Amino acid sequence: MSEPNGGTFDVVILGGGSGGYATALRAVQLGLSVALIEKGKLGGTCLHNGCIPTKALLHAAEIADQTRESAQFGVKAELVGIDMAGVNAYKDGVVSRLYKGLQGMIKGAKINLVEGEGKLVSADTVEVNGARYTGRNVVLATGSYARTLPGLEIDGERVITSDHALTLDRVPTSAIVLGGGVIGVEFASVWKSFGVDVTIIEALPRLVAAEDEESSKALERAFRKRGIGFKTGKRFEKVEHTEKGVRVTIEGGETFEAEVLLVAVGRGPNTANLGYEEQGVKIDRGFVITDERLRTGVPNVYAVGDIVPGLQLAHRGFQHGIFVAEEIAGKNPAVIDENGIPRVTYSDPELASVGLTEARAKEQYGADKVKTYNYNLGGNGKSQILKTAGFVKLVRVDDGPVVGVHMVGARVGELVGEAQLIFNWEAYPAEVAQLIHAHPTQSEALGEAHLALAGKPLHAHA
Repeated sequence: MSEPNGGTFDVVILGGGSGGYATALRAVQLGLSVALIEKGKLGGTCLHNGCIPTKALLHAAEIADQTRESAQFGVKAELVGIDMAGVNAYKDGVVSRLYKGLQGMIKGAKINLVEGEGKLVSADTVEVNGARYTGRNVVLATGSYARTLPGLEIDGERVITSDHALTLDRVPTSAIVLGGGVIGVEFASVWKSFGVDVTIIEALPRLVAAEDEESSKALERAFRKRGIGFKTGKRFEKVEHTEKGVRVTIEGGETFEAEVLLVAVGRGPNTANLGYEEQGVKIDRGFVITDERLRTGVPNVYAVGDIVPGLQLAHRGFQHGIFVAEEIAGKNPAVIDENGIPRVTYSDPELASVGLTEARAKEQYGADKVKTYNYNLGGNGKSQILKTAGFVKLVRVDDGPVVGVHMVGARVGELVGEAQLIFNWEAYPAEVAQLIHAHPTQSEALGEAHLALAGKPLHAHA
């Protein structure tokens, strides 16, 4: 579909991941001509080594746990073992179907897909394979990579990143996970379900430190119960190879041994050696600095997704892409509120949230103005059926709208859709209390929490 000798387009997009392909699809819908440049596979990290394959592993892990624990539901089953070849075939099948669908969409939309490594060679031109693609507008969407720490050599065998962890052909007997953020706790959760002895090491004082403190505590309690070890507030010092794997030393001299070390210390922006700075694009610690309308400061050059400071989430990239396409087309879209982007950690139990944590709300509005309410899932019928524990926590300022929703428990990721509507539409507890939630569903917990905050609790104590 690409023009071998380049050409001029309304929009030239560097990167075909979540942010890039969303920009391309929306731009074409708005009547703009598009060149989409991608050196790897369309769909980027999310589709090939991120959201989709990790969530497939987490679902396989859930099936393993359900089989192991089936007797409590009166179902006799036995977990014979984990067939990693079978798990990987299932995971790869999901990715493959979505990839084919995406390729079909891009082709059907008549987007000029250019395969190869692009570089910004002037403020309006990207060079790929010797050909030059000039854009009346250029969108930088080059995504992120799995970071490591200084002095920590990734060998792909014993010291691995999430990319390697997704293609393991075996279940390791033991694993150390360096980093207790979203990626770290998700892999720890999967491996524990697969029968691996897991320990997480996190330099910050708690797991998933970006979430509300009560959510972190609930996850830590659940992980202790599941037998997942973790050390928080301790920095990594060194790793050594042993006869059977690795030995990790942390601050204070304590050591841990395991077959593999997963380095899950976050993701860095892919911006090096792409010509950005040479063309005047401002870079800070690798990230592209933009204004709230995602403009880089170089006329008609925009940036979207993981290279823009903020949450590194696929759905943020999609939204950035749609926004920039509409901005280029003169639609003047509303600025994206970063606080209104839902966040989900797909471990067991799941964590889901939108808006401000209690601590951030107190910082912003003053401790005396912030009200919170916790509804325990123990009072929710569907949660009892699922045998899950957790809560829905609401954060409110004075008698105003809800500014934060934080949830812990099985399947709460599916509830964050309503939670983000509540936050983004600035709903008051009394307004949500009027809405009827189907029974028995976990969504009732959201309804009950708002009823309580509105001063009329039904199955809860005010």
